[in-house]
Amino acid sequence: MKRPRSKRRSGLGPDAERLVWLANGLAESGSRAEDRLWENQLTELIDQLLDEGDEDTINSALDQLYSSSLTAYDELADFVESRAENAGRKLADEDVLLVAAPLLSWSRYRIPALAISDAVLANLRVHLQAHVLADNVRLSVASYLFSPDQLPVGYCNTARFAEEIGVAAQADQDLSIDVASLPETTQFLSDTRYLLFAVAVPRGKPMFRWQENAGDRDHALTQWRSQGGACLVPLLPGCAVEVVLPDAYFAASRRADRESRAYAVRASVAFLGATLEAPASNLRAIIAPFHDLQLEEFRIGLTLKDSDQVVHGIVWPLLGAEDDGPDVLAQIEATLRESGVTEILSLDHHFPMEYCDDCGAPLYPSPEGEAVHAELPETPDEQMPRHLH
Repeated sequence: MKRPRSKRRSGLGPDAERLVWLANGLAESGSRAEDRLWENQLTELIDQLLDEGDEDTINSALDQLYSSSLTAYDELADFVESRAENAGRKLADEDVLLVAAPLLSWSRYRIPALAISDAVLANLRVHLQAHVLADNVRLSVASYLFSPDQLPVGYCNTARFAEEIGVAAQADQDLSIDVASLPETTQFLSDTRYLLFAVAVPRGKPMFRWQENAGDRDHALTQWRSQGGACLVPLLPGCAVEVVLPDAYFAASRRADRESRAYAVRASVAFLGATLEAPASNLRAIIAPFHDLQLEEFRIGLTLKDSDQVVHGIVWPLLGAEDDGPDVLAQIEATLRESGVTEILSLDHHFPMEYCDDCGAPLYPSPEGEAVHAELPETPDEQMPRHLH
């Protein structure tokens, strides 16, 4: 197609420049009829780039929009995600979707990422179809409980995985995962594990229980936690586990990221209570903002009340537009108080994004206003992680 500009902005390639133009058009659209034109053209170009594995062009367009128009950036990001997780994007008569069911977990020991047996897969299918999915949905469950390090990297790899498990879902068969091809898992005290599956339905039919008449997300989550969780928790021995509602791959991942922040605070407080025999009321929390070019995250240093030594730390990352405001600090403080920590010190000067030169662990704020390494007062078990994800 002939392009309206011959001079490229900021070194963008022609496809990246067109993505930027289409996303801006969609962001500025004033009607659903106009939306459809932009969406159809975005669909065609994004699908082409996903099929070609051209991750760089997609990321270049997103980077350009992030600095020029956050509204258009959100439009393009949402559209790319929806196409990547759409395992049926090449089909005319079926909707096929990649879905994630996250589990928040913490342990003093290793949190497993492991293969799922046929018997457990069969049980999971029963509970997914009974409590999460709509009637008559075909299903494929991946035979592995993934760590974040083992998830597909980038939009193009996500699209490839979605297509593979989507074909299995159309046949109503589970997907066997080649465990040997998966990368090693970095160990943290608190982390997320993912059950991945795909669902297939005739075009326009409900996929999830809450899309049916009188369906309800909260009820589905309650049933999935009590029934599906009973299948999943035994896969993580020695771990505390909290089940998150299954949803489309990227939406579920974002929800898990948001919920994992408060979960990490609760896990850290429980961990110190068990390891140092220190109840939450004997802990002190120091909260500080950490900046790169902009505010990236808050970090929380935890000490005993009678000591200035930071014994543990938590990273509270900022994940999106909802974190742009003064409410974040109040949310962190409320989470700490709900966990039983009552002595809280908030520092307002800017810290750089510093990490330990030796081990790469984040540095955390101390009561003296310095960024320091978190160290337990005695040597922990060799398998015990030393900082939170």
